[in-house]
Amino acid sequence: MINRESFQNPAANPRTAAAERALPETASSSVQLVQLEATLQSEIRTGLPNWKRSFAFGARLVSAVFAVIGLTVVLVSCTPLVRWWGYRLAGHWTDPRGDILIMLAGSEGPASMIGYDTYLRTEYALRSYRQDEFRTVLVSGGGPGTPVAVTMRDFLICNGVPSSAILTETASMSTRENALLTERMLRGIPGRKVLLTSDYHMYRAYRAFRKTGLDVTPRPFPDVIKRAGSWGGRWPAFLDLVIETAKIIYYEYRSWI
Repeated sequence: MINRESFQNPAANPRTAAAERALPETASSSVQLVQLEATLQSEIRTGLPNWKRSFAFGARLVSAVFAVIGLTVVLVSCTPLVRWWGYRLAGHWTDPRGDILIMLAGSEGPASMIGYDTYLRTEYALRSYRQDEFRTVLVSGGGPGTPVAVTMRDFLICNGVPSSAILTETASMSTRENALLTERMLRGIPGRKVLLTSDYHMYRAYRAFRKTGLDVTPRPFPDVIKRAGSWGGRWPAFLDLVIETAKIIYYEYRSWI
């Protein structure tokens, strides 16, 4: 039986009153759910807490480093990358003749001895002098003790090159100084100048000499290109190429080449 008073006055209906009292609680619960959902979405967007995000970033960074190392190992060990790189730095490959052969010093060995790359440069200079009859050999390179150019000159003399045919520049400590001081020594001296150095060094050396105004013709010889043919020499050659490329970038930045 319908209670007319309850129908006309909903507040008098106990069920209706209870439902109305529950409405604020339901609304409050809905608001809390919305806030919780917003919080979850925010956490999803922002990710993990700071220390966890740092750990995840570190893990990704380590993975990327190992990936780069693995790719480098594959490229150096299984592709002609080192040989190609050496040819790129050597430039156009010729054995030009001339009047003055300019030879640049490389590393210095122990007890005032010449290093391996310096030995190669001296050996190829000796061959060039004998084969192509250069009139003069100019040796350029200083050092903290006995200048490298002096040791290279002694090597040439011991192998039959007359001391009168050798000029030495002993103050330079870099490729740029090689170029600057050699240009001063040869200024006004006629004849074709030929620059001899390692294949991977020729790009920087040739441009450094041209920057001083000294006209030279490049004559690279195979160094890293030969070492790239063996497993034992490939990685040292790769490291030499990386170091030389960094020097090229620096010389470019300083406008020395």
